[in-house]
Amino acid sequence: MNKKQTNITPSEQNSLLRFDKEHVWHPYTSMSEPLPSYLVESAQGVHINLASGEQLIDGMSSWWSVLHGYNHPKLNAALQEQASKMSHVMFGGLTHQSAINLCEKLIALTPDGLDKVFLSDSGSVSVEVAIKMALQYQHAVAEKKQTRLTKTKLLTVKNGYHGDTFAAMSVCDPVTGMHQIFEQVLMQHYFAPAPTIKFGEQWSADDVTELSALFANHHTEIAAFIIEPIVQGTGGMRFYHPEYLKACRVLCNEYDVLLIVDEIATGFGRTGKLFACEWADISPDIICLGKTLTGGYITLAATLCTTHIAETISEGVASCFMHGPTFMGNALACAVANASIELLLENDWQAQVQGIEATLNKLLTPLKNHSRVVDARVLGSIGAIECKQNVNVAQIQKRFVELGVWIRPFGTLIYIIPPLIITTEQLVALVNAIATVLDEDNCFSK
Repeated sequence: MNKKQTNITPSEQNSLLRFDKEHVWHPYTSMSEPLPSYLVESAQGVHINLASGEQLIDGMSSWWSVLHGYNHPKLNAALQEQASKMSHVMFGGLTHQSAINLCEKLIALTPDGLDKVFLSDSGSVSVEVAIKMALQYQHAVAEKKQTRLTKTKLLTVKNGYHGDTFAAMSVCDPVTGMHQIFEQVLMQHYFAPAPTIKFGEQWSADDVTELSALFANHHTEIAAFIIEPIVQGTGGMRFYHPEYLKACRVLCNEYDVLLIVDEIATGFGRTGKLFACEWADISPDIICLGKTLTGGYITLAATLCTTHIAETISEGVASCFMHGPTFMGNALACAVANASIELLLENDWQAQVQGIEATLNKLLTPLKNHSRVVDARVLGSIGAIECKQNVNVAQIQKRFVELGVWIRPFGTLIYIIPPLIITTEQLVALVNAIATVLDEDNCFSK
């Protein structure tokens, strides 16, 4: 690979990386034996530029968040314009145009009935907010009926992932998920088997038999059902049948349980619909948004709910919703989110996603025939390879960098979800890199 001249000298790079290794705790890694980190000098478009000179095609959108590529002039301009006025004011007792405009956009774009918007500062917190909304709603309902509160549990499905904060952890997969060591201190909820019928396969109602039984047997205890619509992300990049989600809506209606959909990863076009629950033509009671809400610029999240939920909570004894992040409604984040949404709609996102999907179906799907691969699957701008062995993260990451791409696998999965502006040529480079490492034994655990 050709290297480019950088502004950080080799001596400075070594010093920075040495300090980083000794003192900076990165996600999902050990401090005693940390995974290697690569020093980034800049990023532009679909490229991450390392201080060591390599230019990498980004296949991860920085964990699903960079929708329009890095350093986009329109998003930069939105930040600069907002910063010239103010970067932040407290949202208690104050408001501002950027937040109001963003909430107006979200209400217009999300499924029908989601008319109240609570802004927060990360995807995990938006899930915490959704769970708290559901529980406070059920508390208010019990108050109004003058009955004992029994609906204090959640129902979800296995293989799910909803974040790393405590309430969010409690609805992540309790066995295969990352958070099993916290089992004794987490709230205990109900888990149904994960959906088994894949997106595009023949539907059978047998897939919801056990889920239906859990609703029937425990609905007096269940405040809400939470699920990632259509795509189970960190739980295995599993794409399930829209009829499963439609059945979830029916069951929630039948048993007076709130439906929460976690669209943090799937929202804003990633699956081929603006929001993944549109595949099932359903509206949830509560929706969680995050990740790409600001185009990958600043952390921001939103939880939207129905007017009925908001009014029920507000008419309860507590009267107000008991949550208030310090940086709620951050003006910079809201301004860039507005610009990102406008850019998404201007750019014909459907054509962008369809182009990515067509290329991945042509090039990535055939890798399912590789001896090391269990399955290869594509939905919208998401492509995943499920391997028979766990990847050796340090080694496979090193090889991807050598091949000029940035792909961050985990477990048995190698997946890509690139920025929507990626070209066919850049997609080919990503898939070729995956095909290359599949042939290299040292990239996989023994």
